[in-house]
Amino acid sequence: MLSRLSLLADPMIAVLLIATALAIFIPAGGEARGTAQIVSNAAIFVLFLVNGMRIARAEIARGLANWRFFLPLFLWVFGAMPLIGLGMSSLAGMILPSVVALGFLFLGTLPSTVQSATSYTSLAGGNVALSVVGAALINIAGVFITAPLFAALAGSEAAEIGAETIMRIGLILILPFMIGQAVQGWTIDWLKSRKSQVAWLDRSVIGIAVYVAFSGAVEQGLVGMFGALGWAVLIGLVIAYLVIGTGGAWLSGGALHLPRSDRIAFLFAGAQKSVAIGAPLAAIMFPPQVAGFVIAPLLLYHLLQLIIAAPLANILTRG
Repeated sequence: MLSRLSLLADPMIAVLLIATALAIFIPAGGEARGTAQIVSNAAIFVLFLVNGMRIARAEIARGLANWRFFLPLFLWVFGAMPLIGLGMSSLAGMILPSVVALGFLFLGTLPSTVQSATSYTSLAGGNVALSVVGAALINIAGVFITAPLFAALAGSEAAEIGAETIMRIGLILILPFMIGQAVQGWTIDWLKSRKSQVAWLDRSVIGIAVYVAFSGAVEQGLVGMFGALGWAVLIGLVIAYLVIGTGGAWLSGGALHLPRSDRIAFLFAGAQKSVAIGAPLAAIMFPPQVAGFVIAPLLLYHLLQLIIAAPLANILTRG
């Protein structure tokens, strides 16, 4: 099972690498940028419509009922992690371009990933049901919370996030999700029988969003913006953030006296960040020439969290 969850076995990594390479060598610029943005927004709308259709309302109710697990997880994901991200952003700003440094704060305000957090919880012998519901609830909350939380913590740096941006988020993310929730009684079983196709819908939409975002950044000189030292600092800070986030989530679960299986679920749902929310949200919140810079820490974090997750889960199985 460990090999199936390894870095090279995750198709999302290939999608992200292909999208990034296409943006570097064949960026969508000029008149094509507007068309690409429209395609990206339409794809994001469809993705969140499907998300609303497939997340059962009964699961949401069960998660809210288990407030002793969900409330601390919520506070960790949308309280502690954003504050750590704010600190990392300040450190990064001393060396890296401000728009890249801001990406650490954006990363911190994002919700958990669902699929890999659940997979690694299962591999480590954790409470899978709790992981599924907890991560799903955090993802739903992130649709509503991430943008205003980021704007509040970023202050003047988030000057471009105004009423128009909030309206776009409502129309492209929240509206389709609510429509999906309303019609899921007719669609949820049909979607459950097509899990592989839905998974590729997720990956394709994320790939489109990453391509559009990085195309704008490439046109603004992302590749040559900083040298080897800058890249080393960026990678080093992302590693530090991941270590702090993972260690903090594990220690928090211990401080809460959670059973070991629940503590493992808290670890993976609390420390892993969702590119599935982050890339589409960045494409809506920021102009194309900015979004690619902002999601750079997120893409590195996503890659690194997959590198450490399988070995960490293997260690946890040994107690």
